[in-house]
Amino acid sequence: MDKLNAMSAFVHVVEQRSFTKAAQILNLPRSTLTDAIKQLEMQLNTRLLFRTTRQVNPTDEGHLYYQRCKYILAYIDESDHDFLHAKPQGPLKVEVHGIFAAHFILPKLHQFLGEYPQIQLQLTESDRYVDLIKEGIDCVIRIGHLNNSELVVRPLGLIPQVTLASPAYLKKYGTPNTLSDLKQHFMVGFHSTARQKTLPLAFLIHDKVEFYDLTSLIQVNGAQTYSAAAEHGFGIIQVPRYGHLKQIENGQLCPVLTQYTVPSLPVSLLYPSKTRVSPRQRVFIEWMVELFKDHPLDQA
Repeated sequence: MDKLNAMSAFVHVVEQRSFTKAAQILNLPRSTLTDAIKQLEMQLNTRLLFRTTRQVNPTDEGHLYYQRCKYILAYIDESDHDFLHAKPQGPLKVEVHGIFAAHFILPKLHQFLGEYPQIQLQLTESDRYVDLIKEGIDCVIRIGHLNNSELVVRPLGLIPQVTLASPAYLKKYGTPNTLSDLKQHFMVGFHSTARQKTLPLAFLIHDKVEFYDLTSLIQVNGAQTYSAAAEHGFGIIQVPRYGHLKQIENGQLCPVLTQYTVPSLPVSLLYPSKTRVSPRQRVFIEWMVELFKDHPLDQA
């Protein structure tokens, strides 16, 4: 038995005036408590208890040691309580994609920071895949299908996508009415850093995904450039609907092939380890999961 548990056993024996009763409270064999007290007495080189057939009483030294043990154990309990129940605090670095944070996180973020005002949240924006441990990032929100990873993954939901093209493009190349019409069309090539390839257009047909790898006039590797290229007439794109509502509303981009469903994109929150999550990481992760449970991404 370690020193702290031995001190706790000694306190219980003194308070119960009995090894048997103390052992029952601690759910330990009586012999375990007897051995622990003997070990304490050997370490302290003093007798702590008078034992009779009817009762156990502390010696003068035992009474003094009992008072010290009570203080130490109470201090440890208080320290543990303060640590476990204190509000998480400190820096928290979260990596996000594109305008995801602006659309989904920032409008609700006052709730989180109001509850945890001592957390200094840093949102960094990037379309690249990052090394969380090497770059000191606490967690990352990724949009799209994930490569195999040792990171812990918490699914947040699915984002609907739309197929878009600019009025200038449609005027020049015509409006595709069926998927077979795509043979005469161009797409803006989006080169995925994560997959190391250009992503084709995708449509869900009879519960199966069909891919259409069209010729590209230009290729890009950033979300904003991808949308801007479509606005300037360089081809058809497929993008999350939430990020292009204004362009659709003001006519900068037009939905095409609306009779065909585009597969939704999974959104995931990833972090390095289940066993080494800091309190500030834990509360942010749980807040994010609850946020998108209450406000599903596919209804945004």
